[in-house]
Amino acid sequence: MVAKVFIDGEAGTTGLQIRERLSRRRDLELISIPADKRKDLSARADCLNGADIAILCLPDDAARESVSLIDNDTTRVIDASTAYRTADGWDYGFAEMTKTQGAAIAASKRVSNPGCYPQGVIACLRPLIEAGLLPADYPVTINAISGYSGGGRQMIETYEAPGANKPPYLPYGLGFRHKHLPELTHYATLASTPIFIPSVGNYAQGMVTAVPLRLEALTKVPTGAELHAALEAHFASLDGSFVDVAPLADVDRTPELDPETFNGTNRMRLHVFADDSRAQAVLMAVYDNLGKGASGAAVQNLNLMLGVDAATSLAA
Repeated sequence: MVAKVFIDGEAGTTGLQIRERLSRRRDLELISIPADKRKDLSARADCLNGADIAILCLPDDAARESVSLIDNDTTRVIDASTAYRTADGWDYGFAEMTKTQGAAIAASKRVSNPGCYPQGVIACLRPLIEAGLLPADYPVTINAISGYSGGGRQMIETYEAPGANKPPYLPYGLGFRHKHLPELTHYATLASTPIFIPSVGNYAQGMVTAVPLRLEALTKVPTGAELHAALEAHFASLDGSFVDVAPLADVDRTPELDPETFNGTNRMRLHVFADDSRAQAVLMAVYDNLGKGASGAAVQNLNLMLGVDAATSLAA
């Protein structure tokens, strides 16, 4: 059976990438709305209610509006905004988060696509907390960098404009209220909100998240090998996982931490670096903020909901 899919907000960065990934699929019929009808509520409602799955690539308020326009119990939704990421009745669309999350997404009618930054941090921390190697009340600090495409169309135009001022490294979120903090805290199962310092780099896409750990105050101090083994065991146990763990390495630097390493793919790779003599470690994740961090995750969730191979139309 051919599934009808409507991308509400297909002209935005994420919507365009999703459409590109789906355009050659023969198992899907993509419903389109004329450009002059995109703000017409009646036209949008017809498309939303005529779809088997609607993918919302909209600002939060517009996403809420789209959900309110659905008046049937058959249209399933993947929402890429932050509107529903911790809402009751919505399943979080990070399939590799737990052993049961993929099945939850597959059965769901309402899936909230994750934010780009939280996925890497959740991937690094949640398995360790569940394994008892880190306490939920550990005081987490996160440093991260993303390509400027993560800021949407306005930031892309700012960076790509002729003669534009293009800082190579620009921290932001310095008011400690970044929109990704609620989902990051909730799904990493942290007891308190972490300190999160994101930044923009002068390149288009790709990201790295880093979580430094001072472990000496813990009752039982885990070794780097134990941290690595717990992460490796979790992701190796999952069918169809796009997340893997690099070998434990004692290095000062590595080209594998280039944030553009997995651009154009749905892959994520985790790294553990540790000095057991100092009880210190750093957990890092490398992935494409437009791939696994956005449109790739949405397509992976769509595939799970349709019951097809999760890797369909996704480069790994």
